[in-house]
Amino acid sequence: QVQLLESGGGSVQAGGSLRLSCEASGFPFNSYCMAWFRQAPGKEREGVAAIDRDGSTVYVDSVKGRFTISKDNAANTLYLQMNSLKPEDTAMYYCAADLFPPTVPAGLLVSEYANWGQGTQVTVSS
Repeated sequence: QVQLLESGGGSVQAGGSLRLSCEASGFPFNSYCMAWFRQAPGKEREGVAAIDRDGSTVYVDSVKGRFTISKDNAANTLYLQMNSLKPEDTAMYYCAADLFPPTVPAGLLVSEYANWGQGTQVTVSS
């Protein structure tokens, strides 16, 4: 049974930093593609960053240069380091995981992931 548990959210002022963690269990972590999504009130869930089995990454344009996705295969944990936070980064952040075909890279579409955590709230004040 796939389990994903996010932590690390909180309230910060604009320009601050947070590090989100996602502890994974119930599946071969290093064989899955992992991603972070976020959803603000009244908006659709959007992909923020994804990391492939080989460690290659992809980001949505709005966070490039500010956010870094990484993973620790030994600890079965996914991370999202968020720097230079902006009020528009305020959202519930979700961890997602799925087993992609070998030739398909990790993506940022909600439909690509079947396994989701419960989310952790990030609030950035101006």
